[in-house]
Formats: sequence, structure tokens, C-alpha cells
Amino acid sequence: MKRRNFLTSIATITALSIGPSLPSFAQSPQNFGLPNLPKERFHSVKVGGIEIIALHDGATRLPLNEKYVTNAPFAEVKKLASDLVLSTDYVELPFTAYLIVSGSRRILLDTGLGDFGTPTETTGKLVNSLSRAGYKPEDIDTVLISHFHPDHISGLRNRAGVFTYPNAKVWVPNREYDYWMSEKNMQEAPERKAAFEVVRRVFIGMPDSMLQKFEPGGEVTPGVFSHAAYGHTPGHTIYEVKSGKKSFYYIADMINVPAFFARNPEWMVASDINPTAALSVRKQFLSTVAQSDALIGGFHFPFPGIGYLRQEEQGFKFEAVKQ
Repeated sequence: MKRRNFLTSIATITALSIGPSLPSFAQSPQNFGLPNLPKERFHSVKVGGIEIIALHDGATRLPLNEKYVTNAPFAEVKKLASDLVLSTDYVELPFTAYLIVSGSRRILLDTGLGDFGTPTETTGKLVNSLSRAGYKPEDIDTVLISHFHPDHISGLRNRAGVFTYPNAKVWVPNREYDYWMSEKNMQEAPERKAAFEVVRRVFIGMPDSMLQKFEPGGEVTPGVFSHAAYGHTPGHTIYEVKSGKKSFYYIADMINVPAFFARNPEWMVASDINPTAALSVRKQFLSTVAQSDALIGGFHFPFPGIGYLRQEEQGFKFEAVKQ
């Protein structure tokens, strides 16, 4: 693939967040106008003795059509959008990564789109948000990756191939790495070919001293625990930050836009590779966390992206912390 075409495919693969088959599914986000970005670009909360900083990477707009929710009537999806005073033409899709500040440690949860987002005016803002919070990429000592969809890993390297966080160990779940780096899997899933190519751009050539593979289910780094949440992707993993009796869960893409999928956790988003497994994970996790006092954050949650999950008569509601 020619370099220009390759970079174009990376840029437009942003739409993979709500669709696995980009060419037939995505429209140019510019067709819907530019998203409105928040004035606040980072937001900090305390979890015991640890600081969690939400870092805004930007937002895009993607078509709201019958392929967004795979198992609900489109009329029902549009009605919910209308009831919530949301657009019935497009989905406003934000991107939020999280920084854990624990003593001298600086741990980044996912890396956003980097140079490869669409539209460029409103994506790829993570490093700038990090700077506004008072940190440089060189300050990051650990990067924890939830899964290998392009909007979560593209920010690891810039267009020139230089690693954005040169001093960080990059921790990735074994199952996720093995799936996306498999030539056999790439051949068997042509609809995800562009996503496989993004993975290769990011990870081929990453030094062994930087890349750290692990099995979810234990403490990855002091105070941060990993939990297998397979389904959205084969190795999708969430992280729990603990300090004393307090916890913060970064659930990555367990829930896409909460206005739709927290209220209707049985709805399946188009980008779930194994929708049945993803649904099972949501059922097991959401009720438990809603009954706790834990904070929660998701990659596509409305900024500041940190808050509480409240159980309602039907489904759940995400209540963001006050800004």
C-alpha cells in the first residue's frame, strides 16, 4: 500500500469505533460539521491518595444509521436520540484518555488518535491536553493499552514513526496482541484489514525493552489491576485503580456512547467483534459497579469522562463529576 493511501486509511479508520467495515459504513465526519470541544481540556479527581486526570483527545461526528446498533430497531435508536435532544443524523463521539499520578509514577491509559484522527481540527489533542495538565510525554513511565482499535493505539507513534512516550513501558494484553499480530487472522477478517495495518504500524519495530505483554487478572503495576473484559475485541481489558478503599475503573469501550449504551446495556454496538461475549461482560460488570461507590471512566464518555454509574428502572445513567 502506498504511504499516502495508508495514512488516509488510518485517518478514516476513526470510524472503527462504531463500525467494523469502514468503506461501506463511514461518511466523512465533516459532512456533519465540526464537534464542539469543551473549554476544559483536562480534569483531575482524587481516588484516595492517587490523582486521576482525564485528558481530552478530541471528538468526531459519525453517521447515526441502522448499522450503529446492531440489535435494535433504528426507529427506536432515533427516538432515544430525539428524546435526549441529541442529533438524529450523527453520533458525537468523544475520545478521552486518563493519566494516573501515583507518587513519582505517571501512568497513561490508552493513547488516542495522535496524528491520524479525522477531522484533524478536533482530534489528536491528547499531548496538548497533557501539557495543559502540566506534564510532558517524556514524563510518562507506563502506558496501559486496553485494546488495539486505532483510536486507542495510534497515538503511540507519530507519522514519522517516532514513539510519542519514549520513556514508557507499553503494557498490552497477551490475547489482544496475539490476535492483531496474526497474519492468519488478518487474512480471515478482510473487513478489518485497515485496523490490522494500524497495529503493524504501531508495534512492528517497538523495542523489546518497551513492549510488555501480560495476562489480565492481576496487578499490572502497583495499585493498578487488570480485568479481562473480552468481547469488544478478543483481548479487551479494563483497569482498576485502587487506593485504600477507593477505586476508579477505566472501562475503555465496554460501553460506547453512554447516552445509548448505558441506558440500554443489551444494545450491541457495531464495532463489537464478539457481541455476545461483550454483552455478557457488561451484564456482569455494570450492576456491580453501579452498586459500589467506585468512580468510572470510559474512552467515549462525555468529557470530563469521570463519574458514577447509577442504576435506573431501565439500564443505567452516567453522572459525570462536577466540573
